[in-house]
Amino acid sequence: MPYEPPRALAHTVWPAVPARPLVLVPVGSTEQHGPHLPLDTDSVIARAVAERAAEALPGEPLVAPTVPYGASGEHAHFPGTVSIGHEALRAVVVELVRSLSLWAGSVIFVNGHGGNTATLATAVPQLREEGHDVAWTGCGVPGGDAHAGRTETSLMLHLAPGNVHMDAAVVGDTRPIAALMPDLVAHGVRAVSPSGVLGDPTGASAEEGRRLLDLMVSHTVRRIGAGITDGRGQVVGTSVESEVAP
Repeated sequence: MPYEPPRALAHTVWPAVPARPLVLVPVGSTEQHGPHLPLDTDSVIARAVAERAAEALPGEPLVAPTVPYGASGEHAHFPGTVSIGHEALRAVVVELVRSLSLWAGSVIFVNGHGGNTATLATAVPQLREEGHDVAWTGCGVPGGDAHAGRTETSLMLHLAPGNVHMDAAVVGDTRPIAALMPDLVAHGVRAVSPSGVLGDPTGASAEEGRRLLDLMVSHTVRRIGAGITDGRGQVVGTSVESEVAP
C-alpha cells in the first residue's frame, strides 16, 4: 500500500484541530546537495521523520508545514542555494512558537539541516524561558557522513528516487566533519569540495535509506517520549547519541 502521511496541519479544518496537540515542525533548507541530490533534500528528510514520528507518538500530533529555508551560508557559493541566515531563521522560529502556543500544547522542531542547529540552540531556550513548551531534535544518525554522501543519498533513494541522479554522483571530501569544520567556517563548502559533496555516495541504496529512516524515527520517538531536554532545548534520550546531522 502507498504511504499515507498522518494528519497534516495544512490540510486540517480548524474545528478538527485537537485540543492542545503536540505539533511537529519540520525545518529544512534549500541548498546544494552535490550534483546528484535535489536542493530540498534536508526538507524532504525532516518532513519524513516528522510524519512517521507523528504516527508512532501517542495522542493526535499534527505535522506543520515544513520551514523550507534555513541558515545555509556555507553553501552560498553554489547556484540554487537560498539561505535566510541565523537572525532571520531565529525570528521565524520565535514567532512560529509564539503563534502556535495560542492553541498547541507543545511544539517540537524536527531539524534536517546541521546549519540550523546554532539557531535552534539559542532560540528554543529563549522561548522556554518565556514559558512555551517547545524543544527540538535533529535527524542525524550515528556514523552518518556530513553532506550529500552515502547517508543522505540512501535516504533520498528511498524517499524521492525520481529526484536522485546517481549517474552524476561523485566522491567528495571524506574527512570527518570535525577535521573539515575550520575550513568550512572560514571559507564555505566549495573551498573543501568543488562538487559540494562531503562524503562518498558510492554504495547508497533505497534499502539502506529505509533502514536509516527507521532508525531516525525510532530515535526521535524515544527522545520525545523520554521528555528530557538539555540546556540547548534539545530533546535527548537516556543518553545523548553521537550523530551527524544531514
